[in-house]
Amino acid sequence: MLTAASVKTKALELGFDLCGVAPAGSFPELAFLREWLDRGYAGDMAFMSRSADLRADARAAVRGARSVIVTGTLYNTVPPYTPEDPPPDRARIARYAWGDDYHDVLKARLDALLAWMRARSDTPFAASAYVDTGPIQERVYAQYAGLGWIGKNTCLINAEKGSWLFLAEIICTLPIEADAPAVDQCGSCTRCLDACPTEALVAPGVLDARRCLSYLTIELRSAIDGPLREGVGTHVYGCDICQDVCPYNQASPASADAAWQPRAGLDRPALAELWRRPDADLRALVRGTPMTHAKITGLRRNLAVAIGNSGDASALRALAEDSDERPSARDPMVREHIDWALGQGQRSKGKSQR
Repeated sequence: MLTAASVKTKALELGFDLCGVAPAGSFPELAFLREWLDRGYAGDMAFMSRSADLRADARAAVRGARSVIVTGTLYNTVPPYTPEDPPPDRARIARYAWGDDYHDVLKARLDALLAWMRARSDTPFAASAYVDTGPIQERVYAQYAGLGWIGKNTCLINAEKGSWLFLAEIICTLPIEADAPAVDQCGSCTRCLDACPTEALVAPGVLDARRCLSYLTIELRSAIDGPLREGVGTHVYGCDICQDVCPYNQASPASADAAWQPRAGLDRPALAELWRRPDADLRALVRGTPMTHAKITGLRRNLAVAIGNSGDASALRALAEDSDERPSARDPMVREHIDWALGQGQRSKGKSQR
């Protein structure tokens, strides 16, 4: 017999750290998506608008859905640098991207959980499994499944494990006993809002993606707006600032899962070293990681901005070099950011000589 308790036990056996069940209903928090889109906060992420109706209710993704099984997987590994004081010549990469692509790893585990459920269920049922790819507002369902609350930084926060969590879910037509929803525990804290270098968190729980470093370095395919470039700092893929400062992450347990450990070459990589890699080597370095999402031209653009902000002489020299092995650096969009970065370097040199 399939019960909520047995599903949770199996989820933990398969490598998930949290598991809860939410009813496949329409919750008040789901309605904010439309307002968020109307404000233009999605930027160039047109897929969000195209799937808005589906995202308004999990039952639109699976006809007759009654339950949403939500899993959380801890990806907190030992930081390769002190978040408050990273070396200026090193590239900052979001923690979730240091290791294997979570889409692939967690989808395999989720498929195994779903197969186990089908084998144990007394009746057939319809279901779909998603790992950050389906038309579902997973943080809302995770909150109603008791995994945590949606914090002021828009991340799901668990009181014991923090917010370094991958979410994945199974939407199904089975009537599985639901958990009690989690309660907001952010209180009066505003550390995440105060720490954002581009003021992307325009209000508690409201993110203007157009200003978010994760959007700018991953989702955006065009040039980064000039006024926002200095705020990018030395981030070359994603950003963890609003999670690094969260009190609930100060004592977050570390994951020993091999899938999330930093790969060689992504553990405190030097900006100059990354830039000098031929395109083929750069592709090989990020293959099988989430960093492929930014494309090579996106990574080159981000590296150029990071080097310009770093002021590191060796990285600026590398940026000025031309190479037939780096054709992506000749892309007009990338070239614009290279010129900007070299200009930043000249300005920094001029200031230091005064």
